[in-house]
Amino acid sequence: MNLGLTGKTAIVTGGSEGIGFAIAKTLLEEGARVSICSRRKDVLLAAEKKLHGISETNIFSMQCDVTAPVQVQRFIDQTYSYFGTIDILVNNAGTSAAQSFDQVDDGSWDDDLQLKLFGAIRCSRAAMPYLNKSKSARIINITHAGGKQPGRESLPTSVSRAAGIALTKAMSKDFAPNILVNTVMVGQIKSAQTRRRWAEQSNDVPWESFVASLGREVPIGRIGKPEEVASVVAFLASDAASYVSGAAITVDGAASDAI
Repeated sequence: MNLGLTGKTAIVTGGSEGIGFAIAKTLLEEGARVSICSRRKDVLLAAEKKLHGISETNIFSMQCDVTAPVQVQRFIDQTYSYFGTIDILVNNAGTSAAQSFDQVDDGSWDDDLQLKLFGAIRCSRAAMPYLNKSKSARIINITHAGGKQPGRESLPTSVSRAAGIALTKAMSKDFAPNILVNTVMVGQIKSAQTRRRWAEQSNDVPWESFVASLGREVPIGRIGKPEEVASVVAFLASDAASYVSGAAITVDGAASDAI
């Protein structure tokens, strides 16, 4: 697929593994120059090494915690200095936190909102001056279908993701016409987070059996692959989506009842 991304620069936060890595890899394969960040240096360096297998020169990485404003600003500025442009920002950094209301204390609420909501706010604010120089600027926020249809024991993630969806709609209006802003709401994905959840629950159940059990809850009969999320992100980043802004696109195999 040629989406016309050659020569464009994309930032992917949380790009060292799972969905974020798949997005970075897909954008790189489409010809974009890609900058990734992660809190864990070892995982980040491993991801960079893999991406260098696709392109030696079009990849930049930096350790960065999106909850730290100074680190965010440095990462965004260094990306611009390295590539000379920023055209696409994918706010992907996040983790799964799902408990019942009575189990979530103030610290957990704050941690989740700082990472998922304020992380996206900080990165977007820092990148905005550079994105405004681009003729095809995009911000794509990775959220969750539970933000529209919260389930039992889905806190604080469902609330922070709902805020991210609302943030997307508001930004799409405030940033128009210079920057198109959309969100991709994911469902069950065969990602690093899913593997960690499997490890925490029970090692007695084989990984593929665990994945299959999750797939039985999805109408199409399986959970998604990170690459399937990445393909939607790549489309939204391209000129093919030049009239799409303020959209919340669900990628969950029809699992959610919300539209």
